[in-house]
Amino acid sequence: MSRTNREKAIDLGLVALTAVLCVPVAGMQDRGLSLYPQLTSGAGPFGMLGNVLPWPVRVVDVGEFPALLACALLWWRRRWPVLVAVMALVASTLSPAAIPVIVSLFTVAVCKPARTALWVMAGALAPVPATLVLNHYAGLSGVSSALFGCTFVVAAMGWGFLVSSLHERTDRAEAEAVLRAERAQQGAREEIAREMHDVLAHRLSLLSVHAGALEFNPGAPAAEIGQAAGVIRQSAHQALQDLQLVLRVLRAPLRSTTSEPSHPTLRDVRRLVDESSAAGMWIKLDQDIDAPARVPSLVGRTVYRIVQEGLTNARKHAPGEPVHITVRGKQGEGLTVDMRNPVPSKGVPGAGIPGSGQGLIGLSERAALAGGHLDHGRAGDDHHLHAWIPWPV
Repeated sequence: MSRTNREKAIDLGLVALTAVLCVPVAGMQDRGLSLYPQLTSGAGPFGMLGNVLPWPVRVVDVGEFPALLACALLWWRRRWPVLVAVMALVASTLSPAAIPVIVSLFTVAVCKPARTALWVMAGALAPVPATLVLNHYAGLSGVSSALFGCTFVVAAMGWGFLVSSLHERTDRAEAEAVLRAERAQQGAREEIAREMHDVLAHRLSLLSVHAGALEFNPGAPAAEIGQAAGVIRQSAHQALQDLQLVLRVLRAPLRSTTSEPSHPTLRDVRRLVDESSAAGMWIKLDQDIDAPARVPSLVGRTVYRIVQEGLTNARKHAPGEPVHITVRGKQGEGLTVDMRNPVPSKGVPGAGIPGSGQGLIGLSERAALAGGHLDHGRAGDDHHLHAWIPWPV
């Protein structure tokens, strides 16, 4: 994984800063105080190690070079955090490299899984008892060094675990935000799809009925032909207008101030019935609604779409058959919609209008979203559609 320029600058500054901080740490070790248990004494870089290693090695005094090497290795701490931490720990047992050890342990806790980080933490704490066992004359300085070492290791790893947890929470929050946005977008698309189906299916079915009448009755009087042609033109024009409204919403930015297309209300049911009656359908509408002006917009829009889809299905599957619509309700009891039409006998041709089979499914979803339910099916010789929508007080 490539690093950004910002990360490179941070790592370069960290290498320089740790190298500078190693100087006062080395001075503290010379005065007998070590921040991390070492195999050397405070007097020299290999004071204690000289008592353990053979003579040819004892004469080699590498001083603080292991600590500086550990500082330089921090440049690769993001790419190989575990390897850098292990090498820094090895260097810290030979030279005052407590600062690069702390940084490398913090990086392991942030970048690696908890199980791997805990193994590294165990390896970092291992020199504490080992130093006390090997050095029988550790005294107070050795105990303080062990305490300091344990404190710095635990603090560095704990800080790293905290930062890692915060990163995970941030990533999870971002993922949840993306998921919510996708769900909202999917919901908006489904709503638009339902609107397009309900509106265009109604308009185009009216257009198909009038066009079919002209096709099967070419010898009709000129006045009737002109009237049918005018209805076809008007239906096509209205269908195009409805489609343009929906497309305008789809093309607008998410935060655009473009107004959404106006939604129908319960008062538009009468206009809907009149349009279908003008197309040659026989429709009887009975309305008994207490205070219709108080009907919520969602309830009225749902009732309108139910009646619209019911009339569209009647034109498709039962052309020429009468349709009886009943809309009743009052506040606190809800609104009920009942639509009935005789089922055509076998052999009677339909209107020839293709259907997607999704209209009634969409109506059921609409009713459920409004808190109600919808049932449909055959009852004797009639096709029956019944819906109930709550009307809260």
